[in-house]
Amino acid sequence: MALVPQSYAIEDLPHTSASDVKKLGWRGVMKTIGRSGKVVVTNHNEAEAVILSIEEYGAIMQALRDAGSKSEAALDMLRRRFDERLASLQAADAGERLRSLMRGPAKLGGKVKAGESH
Repeated sequence: MALVPQSYAIEDLPHTSASDVKKLGWRGVMKTIGRSGKVVVTNHNEAEAVILSIEEYGAIMQALRDAGSKSEAALDMLRRRFDERLASLQAADAGERLRSLMRGPAKLGGKVKAGESH
């Protein structure tokens, strides 16, 4: 079962110093990761790296794929709308429809539209 990635700020994650990593070794780091799924390695109290469990990494990658799919679907919708509008401009009677529209009075619905805010 994949973990659901959570939005943690670096300061909210468990920390361990680089010297502790050296002292405890890989096994000690993996114990920390086993508890939280991730650990920030610091050097002189500055974050230098984040080590993730494979489950946490997989969850992050899945979240990125899901986000990309949503973005791609939105882009596809915008492309279809653009293509429809472009097709209407490329129709044989498009020029005449535009000239006809420009010759007639504007329909303001009783409201004055002026300036940048219309």
